[in-house]
This record gives sequence, C-alpha cells and structure tokens, in this order.
Amino acid sequence: MNENPIDIDSALATFSELWSPRILARVNDYDVRVAKVAGEHVWHAHDHTDEFFLVLSGELTIALREAAGERVVTLPAGSVYVVARGVEHKPSSADGASILMFEPTGTLSVGDRHDEVPGHVDATTGHDLT
Repeated sequence: MNENPIDIDSALATFSELWSPRILARVNDYDVRVAKVAGEHVWHAHDHTDEFFLVLSGELTIALREAAGERVVTLPAGSVYVVARGVEHKPSSADGASILMFEPTGTLSVGDRHDEVPGHVDATTGHDLT
C-alpha cells in the first residue's frame, strides 16, 4: 500500500469502470474503497458485516428490504449511511456518483447473497489502485 497521502479525486481519475471499487488504503483488517457508480447495482446482502457508504459526489439511492418492508434512502454528496449486516439492499444512481466504502478486506462487492449479477457490475473484493 501507498505510504504517501492519497488525493481521492486523483485516485478516481485513474479509472472509468462503474461499480468496480478500487482499494485506496487498508486500515487494520478493513479496506477503504472508492467507486464510480451509475445506473443500478444488484440486490444483495452482506451476512457478516455492515456496509459503510460516503457519497463523495453526485447522489446515491439505496433501496432496502427490511423486516418492516421496503424503503429507499437518498444520499446527496457529503452524506454517510450504514447498511446493517444481513439487510438486502440495492444501490443506484440515476445521474452517477462517486462513493467511498469502508468494509472488511475480502468483502465481495455483491455480498454473500445476491440476485443474478448483470454484466455492468464487477463482482470483486476490490482492485488495487494503480
């Protein structure tokens, strides 16, 4: 990993793929990942970990399937939201967004349970920033 400060905008400029997170840094056993997103991800759940989202630019919508029913949270730039472990969710962004996620190293971007993964979604544990 890089021992120098990382400028997030510069890091985001190094790739164009959507729904394909890049690992900025590792903190203990966690990855700090950034991704560019647009359109819809896939319904999925992480059975063993919460998922932290910080919207860097644009707007992110997260549909949630909870015990009380389905609901949607909308996150403008600068907003933080945590999806609790086990909750099915589907991130999307109508006009595109850049996001930062914080999750345990090795966490699959489509979770432990998911619908069929569409071709525009990268099922990955994150890519090293080049």
